[in-house]
Amino acid sequence: MMLPLPPLPFLPPVAILAGGLASRLRPLTETIPKALLEVAGEPFIAHQLRWLAREGVTEVVLCLGYLGGQVVAFVGDGGRFGLRVRYSHDGDRLMGTGGALRRALPLLGERFFILYGDSYLDIAFAPVAAAFEASGLDGLMTVYGNEGRYDTSNVVFSEGRIVCYSKKLRRPDMRYIDYGLGLLRAEVLAAWPDGEPFDLADVYSGLVDAGLLAGYESTRRFHEIGSPEGLAETEAYLSSGPVAID
Repeated sequence: MMLPLPPLPFLPPVAILAGGLASRLRPLTETIPKALLEVAGEPFIAHQLRWLAREGVTEVVLCLGYLGGQVVAFVGDGGRFGLRVRYSHDGDRLMGTGGALRRALPLLGERFFILYGDSYLDIAFAPVAAAFEASGLDGLMTVYGNEGRYDTSNVVFSEGRIVCYSKKLRRPDMRYIDYGLGLLRAEVLAAWPDGEPFDLADVYSGLVDAGLLAGYESTRRFHEIGSPEGLAETEAYLSSGPVAID
């Protein structure tokens, strides 16, 4: 375990992973990236950025790959969303979720939130950050008591820690699922090779094996646009108007 970091005076930056090919959404994503798919009347990324600003986030780093230039053209510097937005690009090849974060480290500081670019979550950020700091661990994964309802459950969570996490392994005690929001210390990713693709799931799995991944349970379900079914559900959800976040 690494040495404690000083207390947070404000919320850490949020890295949004928005560089994938979104192949499950073809043909919708043949010419536009998933982040710009229209949901409830506007590009999905607009909903995400306004939500982050409402939660008190001030700094966002968008990790882009496929058709990322379109996202930059739409979002700009983030000022109209009440945020400062900067960009990290995969380059000539897709870097995977872990590799994209590794490349973005110079923009992210000592610790940072991680958000999947297709997720919309009813969760307050400040308590998650506080739980991470209180844990003294190197990472935190938010989880939801899914019980196999909205996707395949992939987490064993107990007493504030992630006991098991796997996208491939199936265990009967996997009642929880990765909710889509995490926190990491920069040193964790700095230990991985720069310029090489790798998956964030492998980073989380390594922390679990070392007993260094905290957990935080959300009581509200997640919404996502990674599949046609999820896109339709999120469209209906966001069209119903803002929801109060606990």
